[in-house]
Amino acid sequence: MRRAAVAVAATAMAVSLAACGSAKESGDKAKESEGKKTDALKIGLLLPENQTARYEKFDKPLIEKKISELTGGKGEVVYANAKQDATVQTQQIDTMITNKVDALIVDAVDSKAIANGVKKAKDQGIPVVAFDRLAEGPIDAYTSFDNEEVGHVQGKALLEALGDKADGGQIVMMNGAITDPNAALFKKGALAELKGKVKIGKSYDTKEWKPENANQNMEGALSALGKDKIDGVYSANDGMAGGIITALKGAGLSKLPPVTGQDAELAGVQRIVAGEQFMSVYKPYAPEAAAAAEMAVALAKGEKLDSIAKDTVDSPTTKGVPTVLVPVVSLTKDNIKDTVIKDGVYTVAEICTPKYKAACDKLGLK
Repeated sequence: MRRAAVAVAATAMAVSLAACGSAKESGDKAKESEGKKTDALKIGLLLPENQTARYEKFDKPLIEKKISELTGGKGEVVYANAKQDATVQTQQIDTMITNKVDALIVDAVDSKAIANGVKKAKDQGIPVVAFDRLAEGPIDAYTSFDNEEVGHVQGKALLEALGDKADGGQIVMMNGAITDPNAALFKKGALAELKGKVKIGKSYDTKEWKPENANQNMEGALSALGKDKIDGVYSANDGMAGGIITALKGAGLSKLPPVTGQDAELAGVQRIVAGEQFMSVYKPYAPEAAAAAEMAVALAKGEKLDSIAKDTVDSPTTKGVPTVLVPVVSLTKDNIKDTVIKDGVYTVAEICTPKYKAACDKLGLK
C-alpha cells in the first residue's frame, strides 16, 4: 500500500512538473514572440519625384510585389511621392508616423533635409531604410547602386566615344542636383576618368535634375563656348540628356557630339538606337527593390540584417550602415538586346515604334 501511495504521489508530481514545464515553455514562447511583428505589416514607401520614369514604372511595383511575396500577401505598402518637394516629403513622413507604419523605405528628395524626419520615425520605433540615396539621420539600412562606379562607367564610355578627341577635346559636364548625394558620387567617378584627359569647358549642377534646366544650361554652354567647340557632353542621367540633345539640335548641329546618360529610360534607349545619345547606365531595378523590401520587412519584424546586407557605408551622420550595393552596366546600342530586353524591362515593340523601326532593323532588334 505504501509503495502504491508513493508511486501515485510520484506520478502526480511528474504530471505537475510536466504541466509547470509546459506552462513555462508557453510563457517563454510568449515572451519571445512579444514585440515581434507578424506578416501583416504596414511598410511606408516614400519616393522623391515622378519626372524620372523609374520610380513609378519600376521601383514602386517591384517593391510592392516583393513585400507581398515576403509576407505571404499580408503586407501592405503605403505609398507617397514627394514630386521633388523636400517639405512635402517631411510632411509625408509625419503622416506615415501617424499611420503607425512598421518600417519606412525612403528615397530622399534632399538627403540633409530628411534627417529630422528620419529621427522622428526612429523616436517612434519605426526603422528606416534609405533607398537609392543615402539619407542623413539615424537610418537603419541602405541599398543603392555603386554610385561612384556609375560615374566611372559614364566617364570611360565618353572617352571611348570621343576617340581621337579623348586627348585634349572639350566637353560640357551636366551633373545632377546638389541636394542629391548620389550626384556628387557620379561626378567624382566621372572626373576620375576625365580629368587630365579632356578640357571641361563648362560644368553645371542641374537644379532638381530637370530636363528643362539641363536644356537651359546647355544653351548657355553653346553660347559661351560655340557650337563647334563642344566635342562631347557628360550628362548624369537620361532625362537631362534629352534636354541637352534638344538644345544641341536647336543650335543647328548636323552631327551631334556623344552624350552620356543613366537609368536606361525608354526615351534614352530610343535615342541610343537612333544614334542621338551614345550610352546610358543600366541599373537593374529588381535586385535593388528586392533588397529594400527584404531589409524593411526584416527590420519591421525585429530581425537582424546579417544575411541580407554584406557591406556597410558611412553617412555624414551615421557610421556602419548595413548596405546592399547592386552592380551597374554600360548600355550602348551593342547590348540593348542582352540587357533591357532580356531582363524584360522593355519589349522590342516598346522600343521600336514606327519612328525608330529603321534604326532598330539596322541593330537587329526585331
